[in-house]
Amino acid sequence: MSARDEILGRVRSALTQADRSPVAVPTTHRGRVHEGDLVELFVERVEDYRATVTRCADSEVAGTVSRLLPEGTSVVLAPGFEWSVPGAAVDSGLTAVQLDSVGAVVTGATVGIAETGTLVLTHGPGEGRRLLSLVPDVHVCVVRASQVVADVPAAIGVLDPRRPQTWISGPSATSDIELDRVEGVHGPRTLHVVIVD
Repeated sequence: MSARDEILGRVRSALTQADRSPVAVPTTHRGRVHEGDLVELFVERVEDYRATVTRCADSEVAGTVSRLLPEGTSVVLAPGFEWSVPGAAVDSGLTAVQLDSVGAVVTGATVGIAETGTLVLTHGPGEGRRLLSLVPDVHVCVVRASQVVADVPAAIGVLDPRRPQTWISGPSATSDIELDRVEGVHGPRTLHVVIVD
């Protein structure tokens, strides 16, 4: 008998004696009460990550997004994005190599989490494929103020666990062993968040 077989045998033996009675699992979470404006907290936390935040009215989204985009760069929109962006092309299934030559991408989001400054994309209409939000160097993400929730448990409560999710907390960043911050290594170097009031 090998050591592996002996270990697995002991595990199986121990499991036969384990208590298998049902355990009640809580389905709700009692988060702390958040004082103040959730959107203001969201703005503060997003900016802590070195992302920029711009607030505007629904009628101003197209102009605001256009001003945030680098001049003279190619721009791709997520299919189903609800606002028009002059000069932008709708993603038609570009490859990673093609997306690497795109200067910026514009998407929506499903949820903004105030406590963590996190955007969650579930890649439905207006949000595009995961690849779309990860490859271009600049990501402009539009979220409505009504989509901002207090904390992660509140976000989990509105997200569909069957949908793919990308959680974004600021521009892509990493640090080496000497804690030198490097941005853009594995995702967009620049993140602009537009909040629609």
